[in-house]
Amino acid sequence: MNTNFYKFSHMGKLFVAASLILFQSCNSDNKEQVENDTNSDKQSTLSLQQNSAGSIDGQEVFTYILENEDGIRVEVSNYGGIISRLYTRDKNGELKNVVLGFDEIEDYQDNPSYLGSTIGRYANRIAAGKFSLNSEQYDLATNDGAHSLHGGEKGFNKVVWTGETIEDDGRVGVKLTYTSPDGEEGFPGTAEVEAVFEITKKNKLSIQFRAKSDKDTPFNLTHHGYFNFSNENENVLDHQLRIYAEKYTPADETLIPTGELVKVKDTPFDFRKMQKVGDRIEQVEGGYDHNYVIKEKNDDKLKKMAELYHEASGRVMEVHSNAPGIQFYSGNFLDGATGIDGVAYNKHWALCLEPQLFPDSPNQPDFPSAILKAGEMYNHRIEYHFSTR
Repeated sequence: MNTNFYKFSHMGKLFVAASLILFQSCNSDNKEQVENDTNSDKQSTLSLQQNSAGSIDGQEVFTYILENEDGIRVEVSNYGGIISRLYTRDKNGELKNVVLGFDEIEDYQDNPSYLGSTIGRYANRIAAGKFSLNSEQYDLATNDGAHSLHGGEKGFNKVVWTGETIEDDGRVGVKLTYTSPDGEEGFPGTAEVEAVFEITKKNKLSIQFRAKSDKDTPFNLTHHGYFNFSNENENVLDHQLRIYAEKYTPADETLIPTGELVKVKDTPFDFRKMQKVGDRIEQVEGGYDHNYVIKEKNDDKLKKMAELYHEASGRVMEVHSNAPGIQFYSGNFLDGATGIDGVAYNKHWALCLEPQLFPDSPNQPDFPSAILKAGEMYNHRIEYHFSTR
């Protein structure tokens, strides 16, 4: 055998092997770089905008637009903590606003249906606008017949909050803060209130309410969003709903709870399995506007409360919260007012699923307590999870 040829051949094989290793290494590096760039692009597709929307009561109002890579887009105003638009995709990828609202922020100043609003100091009703606390009786503004509703004449839905944007890994949002003075609408204590709205890459919208007061006071915040998942101009009676509750709180003709906790079994209030909203609504005088009992005691555990599904669009929404109850309202009092894009919001045009404490809890000793103790932290979290089926 020619020794020189053998050496040359052997060196050639070594060169080829080395070249292959180098090529594979470079290719691996390039692949890793592409993956990193792709991941980076995904991270960068969470976006946040802050746009001026005019002024109310001499205070500047902004709209904060939160958006993720799947097209979930939420528009939040620092006036009233209002979610004015919420866009989600249907099963075919079509993007549509799925909540009721108005075209201009000024229109929310006259908003008797509380479209999209943050509700406080006390969501829902307090009977006769009165309650006793620490041996003292308090008289509230009455704005729902004889009762106090959603905080009174000027609740948190009618004030300008201070806004601060949030941009973090995997989420974007806005933090709204408001100081509610002692005696506002008749409630005791100066309360420092915070509402944080965030969206994530996983199509989750979260609302975190926190508050502290320097006096004991009733406190019950919620989001009053009106949902309609249809792509067409039609009501929500064909939407399917499931509520994870064995009991509800019956109410009198003025929607004040009787104090009982009644099982939903064998009643038109039974949504333990998916049911169309309109299947039994005629059996409920006036339509649904009732509190469902998720928990009989207060705790901080987040629980899945309800699931809403619209077959034609394929849209699905899960509602999670740490509140003990959820108010299901079937849009009974919508009266044809003109909303976004000139659509008339008629009766049952949308529905609300509002996690909260039970109605009239300050006057109902057997309900979970609604009293925020002085110096303690109020902590209420709501999550909406969106998907398609």
